[in-house]
This record gives sequence, C-alpha cells and structure tokens, in this order.
Amino acid sequence: MTDKPFKDWAAMSDKALAKYIGTFVRHHRMGQNKTQDELANAAGISRSTLSLLERGETVTVSTLIQVLRVLDQLEVFNAFEVRETISPLALAKQQKEKRQRARKKLGHVPITEDTNW
Repeated sequence: MTDKPFKDWAAMSDKALAKYIGTFVRHHRMGQNKTQDELANAAGISRSTLSLLERGETVTVSTLIQVLRVLDQLEVFNAFEVRETISPLALAKQQKEKRQRARKKLGHVPITEDTNW
C-alpha cells in the first residue's frame, strides 16, 4: 500500500483520503493479478471509472462498494460498525433502580377463632 501509515485521518484532506482509497484498491487489484478491464467488468463499471477511483478522483459510494466486493475486501466496513453503548448517567440510574437486598416476604398470619382477648 503506502510506506507511511496515517493515524490522524482527520488531518488529511478529502483529496488525500480519496487517493489513499485509490491506492488501496490498486494494491489489492494488482495483488490479485487483475487488469483494470477485468476488475471493471466484474464490478459492472467502466474501466475509466475504475481508473478514476484508483487515481483518487470522485466516484460514487456504490461504485466503491462494487469494486470492494469483487476484490473481496468488504471487511473494511467493519470500521463503520455501530455499537450500542450506555451512558455513565444511564448506567448509574439503572444501578440505583436495582434491588440491593432481598427481604423475607411477610405472609398473612391466620387468626384463630379461639382467642382469649
């Protein structure tokens, strides 16, 4: 891919990010020994569109998905996984509502008729 990994994605320009994605696609295409024509045909796009993608030009998300699917690289979408988390305040409230102790149930004590009161 590239020699220098970028850890601060936010510092990169949109153009630089698009170029990074293009480099990723080209790297995996070449690793699978596919020509641009072969990959483009398999993805259902034109060769010129694939060339735009590899150069970091503007393409649609749909095009990117089609290419990644053919390259068997859809695992990159793991980064977009949404995990439900609970806020610390909601967790504290939930803990407060939990029972802290078990109590012996007070049952009804039957009154006998023969009371000497």
